[in-house]
Amino acid sequence: MSLVYRPAQVGDLATAEALVVASINDLTERHGFGPMATASPPNFQLFSLRDDPDGLWVAEDGGDIIGFAWSWVCGDVWFLAQLFVDPAQQGRGIGNELLKLTLEHARKSRAAHKALITFTFNRVSQGLYIRHGLFPKMPIYFFGAPREKVIAGLPEPPLRSIAIDDTTAHMKRLTEIDAHAVGVAREKHHRYLLNDPATTGVMLFAGSECVGYAYIGSNGHIGPLAVTRADVLGDAFTTALKMAANSSSEKISAFLPGTCESALSVAVNHGMRITFPMLLMASPGYGDWTQYLPRNPGFM
Repeated sequence: MSLVYRPAQVGDLATAEALVVASINDLTERHGFGPMATASPPNFQLFSLRDDPDGLWVAEDGGDIIGFAWSWVCGDVWFLAQLFVDPAQQGRGIGNELLKLTLEHARKSRAAHKALITFTFNRVSQGLYIRHGLFPKMPIYFFGAPREKVIAGLPEPPLRSIAIDDTTAHMKRLTEIDAHAVGVAREKHHRYLLNDPATTGVMLFAGSECVGYAYIGSNGHIGPLAVTRADVLGDAFTTALKMAANSSSEKISAFLPGTCESALSVAVNHGMRITFPMLLMASPGYGDWTQYLPRNPGFM
């Protein structure tokens, strides 16, 4: 059977998720980190497929899905959420062809900026991305710790928080914060998170001033988190840590960019440790994240 590249369909997403998990674990185990990924329902993939199907592609051989690429666009930012090929099928140029298809998505969307998050030790993929104009910008570290270790020395939340609601006023404020932090409004992604029953979103206030937002998952994971000024990032992350530690989750985790010194210091000083290193790659002129903590490598 010939190799076929085609747009992804709803029925492909669970199979693609299994392929992604197996590919990630193959990579992390080969580099001494052990298995890192576990399968989860492809909810955000499904959301992206319904929102903008041009960004999701599969490579199929003999009826079997052996590669998957998924990108999304918000405003003028194109983001490559996933690009994985079955480890047994690598070396056939499949990843390069899938990347070309998703880059066409960027071209059609007239995106001014392109970005992705990959594993620091994934040297082959980094070379592929550099050939297509995406360059290393900064490290992003996945931090984690047992809840009991984190909560022991946490102070009271330095910022006041209120629940985010799906109102025009809150959405307007969220888009303003994102414009400061990541250079693009992401209203549709906030609506996605607000409809996720496993995620709690809060606005963060210093006195009467709204200085940011944070999302905390029922699994103790923090992110995305964004602030209007870099000088309040440490307080914002401390507040989110306190909320996560007050939950019933056994573990606390977050992705912290290497440019976010205050958040890194808070994490280390409260018992969190680096689990594995990742890397933001982007087109020239994008990727100065000093006011933003991503949710994960697929969501940004």
